[in-house]
Amino acid sequence: MTRLMPLILGFLLVTLMALSGWGLELQAQRPDDLSGLTDQELYKFSCANCHGLDGRGLDRSLIGFEEEIPDFTDCDFAAREPDADWIAVAHEGGPVRGFSEMMPAFRGALNIEQLERVMAHIRTFCTDTSWPRGELNFPRALLTEKAYPEDEWVIEAEAAVEGEGSVGSAFVYERRFGPRSQIEVRIPYGWRHQRQERDPRGRESWASGLGDVTLGMKHALHHSIESGTIFSVGAEVILPTGDEGKGLGADGALAEAFASFGKILPSDAFVQAQAGVELPLHSGADNEIFGRLVLGRGFSQGQWGRSWTPMVELSVERSVEDNAVTDVDIVPQVQVSLNTRQHVLANVGLLVPATHRAGRSVRLLFYVLLDWFDGGFFEGW
Repeated sequence: MTRLMPLILGFLLVTLMALSGWGLELQAQRPDDLSGLTDQELYKFSCANCHGLDGRGLDRSLIGFEEEIPDFTDCDFAAREPDADWIAVAHEGGPVRGFSEMMPAFRGALNIEQLERVMAHIRTFCTDTSWPRGELNFPRALLTEKAYPEDEWVIEAEAAVEGEGSVGSAFVYERRFGPRSQIEVRIPYGWRHQRQERDPRGRESWASGLGDVTLGMKHALHHSIESGTIFSVGAEVILPTGDEGKGLGADGALAEAFASFGKILPSDAFVQAQAGVELPLHSGADNEIFGRLVLGRGFSQGQWGRSWTPMVELSVERSVEDNAVTDVDIVPQVQVSLNTRQHVLANVGLLVPATHRAGRSVRLLFYVLLDWFDGGFFEGW
């Protein structure tokens, strides 16, 4: 059971207890009968019997729960998920997000507007404003580093669909620490066609091996749910662990510094951007600058179903040397939630060179992502 489960379980079961026992005159009331209550009064009516007026939660032995009552004042726990996810489960019941059937639907007791107001009051219990809200955790694009600090496992894959054959993969581990920071490790493995190596039978040869390992860190300098914006800076060191002769790595270490930005747009749309510089830590290589831009919009199958997020990504890279060429790529893609809990996601897209196509092929890009804070891979299906 994830740390997310007790929060939703407590929120829903407490609502049921309150509706059935707070007063006989309330048992027969419809949601509209509660419209005159303030946010705090709605919380008191629906949640305080177990979570307490201060949001810290009562001792579970007093109310007969097996799970510990979550602490709404714990910002690490409460700030990560957007309001929409809580409201979906509260309105439709646990199974709508792959949780237990013990969590009933409350659409007959509190309407969506009232649940939004309850959530507004719950948000006041986290008084540490340094924690970015989950609404600023935008979908992960194929190339652009998002600004939100995250806890994720990612398996990436890519393959050339024209020209010389090459296949790449990578395992990415991201771990959040503190309210705004994240560390990252990326371990690539690839296969490349060897043009000049053939076996005695004339068959083409392929080489495979470890690529250049990346170690990175990111920190959010600014975030605002009011303006819908988040801004982060980060740095990476790319170690020369791959075989340069096989085309699997560089001939020396590289350092990269970047800034990332995201903003909520109207109608469930968003924009993300990243800009940075790559600096070789060895002689014989040029400094490079890069910029990336993502525009996307989220959709759901029905009001509470599977999420689909089509995106268009623009990538620009250029050496800072004189007479250098500028490589521009366009990456149409779509991310989709694979399971009911929506913490296992996949993204597939095509990287299409828009300039200097000679020697640069169209590539198929793909990843599968697990937001491991919300549960294991096999949970929530």
